[in-house]
Amino acid sequence: MQRDRDSHKGENGKVAVIGGSATIHGAPLLSALAAQSSGVDLVFVCLPNIHQHVARCASLNFQVHPFADDDFAPRDIEPCLELLATMDSAVIGPGLARTPESLSALHKLIASAPCGLVLDASALQPWTLDAAKGKTAVCTPHLGELERMNIATDDIGNAAKQSGIVIHLKGSTDRIADAHGVMEEIEGGNAGLTVGGTGDALAGLIAGLLAQKIPPAKACRLASTVIKRAGDALFEEKGYAYTAQDVIRHIPALLRSID
Repeated sequence: MQRDRDSHKGENGKVAVIGGSATIHGAPLLSALAAQSSGVDLVFVCLPNIHQHVARCASLNFQVHPFADDDFAPRDIEPCLELLATMDSAVIGPGLARTPESLSALHKLIASAPCGLVLDASALQPWTLDAAKGKTAVCTPHLGELERMNIATDDIGNAAKQSGIVIHLKGSTDRIADAHGVMEEIEGGNAGLTVGGTGDALAGLIAGLLAQKIPPAKACRLASTVIKRAGDALFEEKGYAYTAQDVIRHIPALLRSID
């Protein structure tokens, strides 16, 4: 990816990740690490107060904004929106609690978010497409989350076209519907990519590419290709015994080779 040699800190992408719950700290951090590996300048992590110390240790470059408590709640909406107003893109949803209070606050956050969005995991609800309609947004469901969104597998293109939102259905073959309903399939990878956290990494990588001004559908295609190629490379080295962190470590070189 090209950039101006005279650019300054922050001009090559700022990404926020909002996620985590009392029992889940890894999901938002994997998204943040993948965004960082995409080459963005700055990464901000919003997660439960109980996990702020591990977030600070995950990367010296992360700027950590803890929730008021251990789950996302209405009082977290305003400070998160203030942060998002300065971002190029954000991942929302990895590991967030799905209590009625958290989901209600999440709905309001998505509806008011001013930056590009990658919506994953807990952010994928029956109301998600309506809340994000008109925004630059990508939804990254697996089959179970697609069902929770009340979208049939063969209706992805229509749902994307009606909402103007890219839908990236994860699977052994990824299916991507752009905002006009045009479908594309990305093959590759292997069953090792079923390990926990690879979907979080995909979401973070897409957000990082969005922040670097790559259009949403193209960002999905590129991120899917990189994650699947990383899985293929790791299988040659480790068989199926690799982790999402191993996948993330392959991102910079793969992005450069594809670029």
